[in-house]
Amino acid sequence: MKKTYVTTMPDHVGAFLEASRCISDLGINITRVSYNKAVDMHTLFIEVNGTEEQLRQADRKLCEIGYLQNDDGGRSIVLVEFRLRDEPGSVLRVLELIREFNFNISYMSSQENGTEYQLFKMGLFVENREKVDDFLNRAGLLCGVRVIDYNHTEKNYDNSIFYQSYASALASCMDIKGGGREELLINVNLAMQVLDERGLSPYRTFDSISRFAELLARHRGDAFSPRISEHIVTEQTKIILIEPPCGSNTAIIQSGGEYLFIDTGYACYEREMLDLFRSLVPEFDAIHKRALITHADVDHCGLLPLFDEVYMSRESAECIGAEFRGEDGFREENPLHKPYIRICKTLTGLKTMNPDKVRVICGRNEYQTKPLEAVGSFSFGDLDFDLYEGKGGHLPGELVLVDYTHKLAFTGDVFVNLKGMTPEQAAYNQYAPILMTSVDTDPALCKQERQAFMQRLGVGEWQIFGGHGMKKDYSVHA
Repeated sequence: MKKTYVTTMPDHVGAFLEASRCISDLGINITRVSYNKAVDMHTLFIEVNGTEEQLRQADRKLCEIGYLQNDDGGRSIVLVEFRLRDEPGSVLRVLELIREFNFNISYMSSQENGTEYQLFKMGLFVENREKVDDFLNRAGLLCGVRVIDYNHTEKNYDNSIFYQSYASALASCMDIKGGGREELLINVNLAMQVLDERGLSPYRTFDSISRFAELLARHRGDAFSPRISEHIVTEQTKIILIEPPCGSNTAIIQSGGEYLFIDTGYACYEREMLDLFRSLVPEFDAIHKRALITHADVDHCGLLPLFDEVYMSRESAECIGAEFRGEDGFREENPLHKPYIRICKTLTGLKTMNPDKVRVICGRNEYQTKPLEAVGSFSFGDLDFDLYEGKGGHLPGELVLVDYTHKLAFTGDVFVNLKGMTPEQAAYNQYAPILMTSVDTDPALCKQERQAFMQRLGVGEWQIFGGHGMKKDYSVHA
C-alpha cells in the first residue's frame, strides 16, 4: 500500500539521508520525493510503498527522529500592507500594536514613492490565527491596512512553514475539517512537482489553486446565482437548464410527470442546488429520483448520492466503482490530472456514490476505432436518444445523446459552448487547463469526437446542451 509522509526536515547536511535510511532499513520502496527549498525550506514529501506493518514501523521511526509533521497549532504567515503617512514616527504605533499582539515580524519592505504616504509591507508570524481579525480591526484605526494574499506575490517572504500555512488557508476557505487539510497539503505539493517538472513556476501553481478555491467559495450560499433557462421540446416535454458559476451544467428533463436529471454539478453546492431543485420541481422530495451522467468527472457527479438510480456507460460505472472502493478513478490514473482531481475532490467535498444505484445503459466495443461510436439507445418520456460513446478524448466512458426526431442533443464535455459562458463560468473554466495542462485526456482525439458529433447531425434546427455554457442553437442546411 502507498502512503505519503509529510516530514519536517532539519536544514543540515545529511537530513534526507537520515530519513531514507529510516525507510530503507524496513525494506520499504520510496516511490516519490519532493523538496523545494525555495518554496518551503523544511517540508519534505516522501511517498512510499510497503506493507501495513512496514508503514506502521516507519511511522514510529520517523516520529522517533522528529521528522513527522505535527499540527501547526494555528501558525501562519500573514502579509500585511500598512498605508502610513510619510513622516517621522508613523510606523511606531503599528510596531507597538504588533508587540501588543505578540506577533513576530518575518519580513519588512518599504520605501518612499513621492507621495504623502508609504506602503509598508510586513510579514507577521502568527501563532494564533484567531487573533488576526482583532489585530486588523485595531490596525485599521491607526492607518489604512490590507492583507496581501501571500500566494499572489512573486516573492517568498517566509518559507519555513509555507505548506502548512497554505493548506490551512485552503481548508479554511471551504470549511474543510479533519483529514482533508492533509490531503490538500499532499496534493498541492504533488501538483507543484508535476508542473514544475514541465518548466512551470511553482508559484503559478499555488496562485491558480488559491484562485480556484476562492471562486468555489465566492459563489456559495446567497451568492449562488446560476443562469436558468427553460426550453420547450414537445407539448409534454421541456428542459430546464441550470448553469452554475462553477462546475457542470445540470439539465432537468420533465416529460409528463417524470423527471430526469442530466449531470449534477459539484458536491459543495448541495444545499444550494437542493433549494433550487425544490423550487423548480415542487414534488422533488417525493419523486423517484433519476439521473444520467455523461461522464464520471468530479464536477458532473457531485450530487449523485441524492438519487435513487443513476444511468451511465459501463466504463463510467467502472470509474464510479473504483472511487467507491477508495481506488483511483480514470482521471487519477493520469499523472498530470491526479493532483488537481484530488484537490478538487477535497475542496468540493465529493462523496462517492454506492454502485448499487448504478444502471448501466451501454458499453462500447473495447476495440473501438472510431472517435465516436453508436452503442445503443435510451428513452425517456417521449424522447428517444441514440447513444454514442467517445473513444476517451475527454474521459473514457463519455456519452453523447442524440434525439434525431426532436433535433436535440446532450454532449457532456465532448462539446462545450465556450462562447455561451457567463463571465463567472469563463473565470472558473480557465483554471483546470492550467492545473491539469489540459481538461482532455487526449485533446486531439477529443477534437475528432467533436467533429464526428457535428457530422452526425441531420438537416434541421438543433438544440445542443453542452456540459458547460448555455444551450447552442445550431442549424444544419441541406
